Amino acid sequence: MTDKTYTVAGTSKHNGSFKVRFANDMMRTKNLTKSGHTDITLVELPQAMLKLDAIKYIATLDEFDNVGSKTAIMDYLDRKDEPKSKGPAVKAPAAKATATKARAKAAVTEDEDASF
Repeated sequence: MTDKTYTVAGTSKHNGSFKVRFANDMMRTKNLTKSGHTDITLVELPQAMLKLDAIKYIATLDEFDNVGSKTAIMDYLDRKDEPKSKGPAVKAPAAKATATKARAKAAVTEDEDASF
């Protein structure tokens, strides 16, 4: 994980889908507009923040209270805000089911072997 910080964060719509955006100045809006982005919403952060912290912060703001922005923010958090394990996941060995078939032996008499 990187320790790079950002002072601006927000969302924009490009090719029909919203995504989160990070920058260190509001001039990023100009570049996004030139690239064909629409519905650009960027805000200055109260202090330089890591991406995850910035996203958690903007999720609380009214500017991002629309379906597209909320979806982009929640998608980012779903991907990035997962608890980290302290080692590789270890699978428990699968229990093998042992099927025992009980076979009852029936006494066969001569009458049972007769054809019908």
